[in-house]
Amino acid sequence: MATAPAPHYSDKDLEVFRLLILEKIAKAETDLLLLREQFTNNLNNGTEDTSPVFKSFEEGSETMSKEANAQLASRQEKFIRDLRAALLRIENKTYGVCRVTGQLIAIDRLRLVPHATLSMDAKKKQ
Repeated sequence: MATAPAPHYSDKDLEVFRLLILEKIAKAETDLLLLREQFTNNLNNGTEDTSPVFKSFEEGSETMSKEANAQLASRQEKFIRDLRAALLRIENKTYGVCRVTGQLIAIDRLRLVPHATLSMDAKKKQ
C-alpha cells in the first residue's frame, strides 16, 4: 500500500512567501541597525546640562533606555534567524507544514507570521 505524499504548498505559493520573507528580513535588518546604533552610540556627551541634580536621573533613564534597546535588538535578531530558517524550509519544500500535526498551516496565518512552524490548533494546545 502506497503512502500519501506529505502535504506541501505549490512552488508558486512558496515563491510568494519567499518574497514576503525577504521583504520582512530587509525591514527587520534595518530596524536592528537602528536599535544597535541607539544603544551603542551616545551622541550626547552630557555637556548640555551641567546641573548635578538632574544628571543622576538622566543617567538612570539613559541606562534603562539602552537596556530596553538591547532587549529589542535581541528579539529582532531572533526574528531574523526565524525568518532565515523559514527560507530554508521553502528551499526544502517543507515550508508551511505544522511540525506537530504534519498538516499545512493556514495561508492567512503564514501571511501574518511567515516564520510560523505550528498550525493554530497545535499552537492552542501548546
